Amino acid sequence: MFDEEVALDMIRSSIILLLSEKPLHGYGIMKEVENRVGKPVNPSLLYPFLKQLEKNGLVRSTKKPVGMKPKNIYELTEPGKELAAHIYRRIASMVSLAIEPNLNICFHCGCKIYEGGYQENIVDKERIFCCVHCAQAYKNELSSVIHPSKDSRRRKRK
Repeated sequence: MFDEEVALDMIRSSIILLLSEKPLHGYGIMKEVENRVGKPVNPSLLYPFLKQLEKNGLVRSTKKPVGMKPKNIYELTEPGKELAAHIYRRIASMVSLAIEPNLNICFHCGCKIYEGGYQENIVDKERIFCCVHCAQAYKNELSSVIHPSKDSRRRKRK
């Protein structure tokens, strides 16, 4: 069964993240969240939540003219911006947790490969690279270690 609190937390987080992009009035928040999340925000959820954020010093509202009449424009304060950054970090860690098991690491440069990559059998072992160029660079380095050039052997003798 779907937990309604999770959905509400996602909507609330979406409101904070949206306000981290730009100040908006209530109706603008409702429309923008609906466009992005695909679910309408009920005014009975939005306005008490905005009041709670304002009471806690995370949002400030100012009356500004929008169209024919003034409306409350909501904007994150510095602590509100810090909260938004915290939410972004938590989302990033959840996404990372979800995709981490599917990541490979390039055998040459160490970059993370989510899908695709270039595989080659080198010294009887299957190696994964991000691209053919990293595979070639790895083979060149391996070759110079296994078969050093005559110039490098001369330098070692001196």
